[in-house]
This record gives sequence, C-alpha cells and structure tokens, in this order.
Amino acid sequence: MTSAPAVTSEVAGASVALDAMPPGRRAVLSTLKSRGEATAAEVADVLGVTVGAVRQLIGPLEEEGLIAHRDERPGPGRPRRRYCLTPAAETLWPKRYGELTNQLLGFIRADAVDAAFEERRRVRVERAQARMAGLDLNKRVGVLTKILDEDGYLASCARRRDGTWEIVEHNCAILDVAQEHGVACGTELAFLQEVLPDADVVRTAHMMAGAHVCAYEITPR
Repeated sequence: MTSAPAVTSEVAGASVALDAMPPGRRAVLSTLKSRGEATAAEVADVLGVTVGAVRQLIGPLEEEGLIAHRDERPGPGRPRRRYCLTPAAETLWPKRYGELTNQLLGFIRADAVDAAFEERRRVRVERAQARMAGLDLNKRVGVLTKILDEDGYLASCARRRDGTWEIVEHNCAILDVAQEHGVACGTELAFLQEVLPDADVVRTAHMMAGAHVCAYEITPR
C-alpha cells in the first residue's frame, strides 16, 4: 500500500465532518468504509456511476490522506488498484471518545468496570425492547439495525433465502474502549442475544480479530 500523504491537522482532528462533505466524496468514503477495500469499478457499481466519475473523486481524497491504495496483480496484464480508508479517514466516524473513556475506566476497579458495562447493556436492552414491543422477529431485526446505526455502528442488515438474517456493523462506536476492556465486546453480543430471545445470535466477524466489520448471524428458533 502506498504511504498516505501528510494529513492536515484539520483532517487529523476530524474537524471536517463527514456530513459536511460533498455527496460524491461522502458516498465514496462510506462505500470503502462498508467494503473495507474495493476497486474503482466496484465502487462505481455500488454507487451507480461511471468508473471515471469515481476516479475523479478518489484522486483528491488520496491527496488529502483519506484514501490509500495497493496494486494487485492477479495475472498477466495491468495490475488492479484497490482502495481503502486511511486511519485519518476512520476519525470521520464516531468513536465515542474512547481515549477519555479508557482513562476514566483506568481509575475504577476491574469488578466495577464489568458492572458498569453490564448496566449499560441492561439499559440498552430495556430501551430496545420498548421500541420493539409487539413486533415479529423480522421487524425487530430491522428496528435493532436502526438502533445500532443511531448508536454510531453504521449498521446494515440483510435477510437470506434460508430465512436467517445478517447484521453487519461497519463501524465500531466503542473500538478504543473494546481494545482495552474485552468485556465491552461481550456485553455487545449479550445485548443482541437478549433483545432477540427467539433467535440464535452468533458473531461471525469481529473487528477485534482483524476483520473490517463486526457481523452477526441471526437464526430464528
């Protein structure tokens, strides 16, 4: 992967909000955030625009240090260029002040930290159940995805032909905290399992294990 150009303090400090960007740039960044890595043609296919239009958007984003690339050579011919977000671009999505949270949690006993995350899970469950009351499983999965998206997880869901569901979190709103406190990830999974008691919820991809998303398979019982 090419080294990213020097990033201005404005970008590094995330003072440029994603929502304030032109729609084209925002769409390219969001697509790469969702896919992890993609060619210009793949981004164009997702957005329904021409490859040339995507390349015109990618160029300035690379210059600003928000996108980097690597050249892949699957066989004879020209290499295929694949793009991804840089760490500077990741700051455009909410991380919920992880550094400060970790510092504060460092002053608390380990058992109290566990209790705090458990209380957070309990409150989230109560709020989610109130919004899901009276809905069947399929509608509750949709509401749950919306809740996760509102909480900063950039979540999406899809129903498979076999009747199972997949929820994908393209952003981890608590990544910095989870890296220091593993209990955070445990309570996230427990939250999903408790609000969907009539389904088996299994984590199939995990950012903490190196994946670019967290994904969950939901199987009706």
